[in-house]
Amino acid sequence: MNGFTLDSGQRDLRDRLNDIAQDADTTRSLYIHGPAGRGKTWIANTTFEALPTSRKARVHFHGFLAALHHSIHHHRSDEDALGRAIDDIAGDSHVLFFDEFHVHDSGDARLLTRLLDRLFRRGVTVIATSNYAPDDLLPSPIWHHLFEPGIRLIKTNMDVFHLDGPTDYRTLPQDHSRGFASGTWTTASPARHPAPTEATTITVHDRQFSVLASRPDSLWASFAQLCEAPIATIEYLEWARVYPRWVVTEVPTFAAIGAPAQQRFINMIDVLADADVPVTFVSPHTRDAFLAGTSGRPDAFRMVSRLQLLQSAA
Repeated sequence: MNGFTLDSGQRDLRDRLNDIAQDADTTRSLYIHGPAGRGKTWIANTTFEALPTSRKARVHFHGFLAALHHSIHHHRSDEDALGRAIDDIAGDSHVLFFDEFHVHDSGDARLLTRLLDRLFRRGVTVIATSNYAPDDLLPSPIWHHLFEPGIRLIKTNMDVFHLDGPTDYRTLPQDHSRGFASGTWTTASPARHPAPTEATTITVHDRQFSVLASRPDSLWASFAQLCEAPIATIEYLEWARVYPRWVVTEVPTFAAIGAPAQQRFINMIDVLADADVPVTFVSPHTRDAFLAGTSGRPDAFRMVSRLQLLQSAA
């Protein structure tokens, strides 16, 4: 597979996904879970791209929720606004690849349960990757019961495949020539740092946000501007589409910031890695020192795995 040697678990997953590629209409849906960096998305992406049909769609968790909320608002006068929104996103797809399926919010739990129910009723084959086993979704003991109907839908309609292994492949030597992996974590001041006169505001859906600079080839912003301000994931998605490179300055340790800013940073890394945008992170702390203090947040393990793709420079 692209010159890589698959381990036994990855080969089993490839074979199971090939079953879907050969006959998506009769093969059961598949829920793939396991630790970060084991190759779930890479193998599933390769199979998805090779599917011999145009009636397929790939959605990423954050992009999907942003599109779903936008479409619900568009259909707000419709009696079944959520159903119309789901149909907008899934279209006439026979196969839907849902990357990084996770649930931490009670409101998202209801939306995702409706989504799964509608997809399975339509006979859509769903491929989902996740860091969580089905029973571990929405792990909060206070809210977990809200997603139990969704968990039952997954276990009833999907085969569950656990891809595990001792190696996080993102910790191995990487090709740093392109994409997110070509980014850098540095403690040195970057070249071409914006002058104070370059400070500006950028707009998304009538909301304005302060940044250090908005250049044709890059977005420059401080951690505080990107993560301590009330920014939603939809803004990160839009900026990842507009700006081919980012520079994020003054990145503190997680111990120095509150939980909302921590979660925004995790979400931002999700978006940038999925969009394959190269980023220069500038911090007074080394990458290893930063990563050592991040273990207390949900989904931080995925962020840690992704930041290990970067080159680390003094």
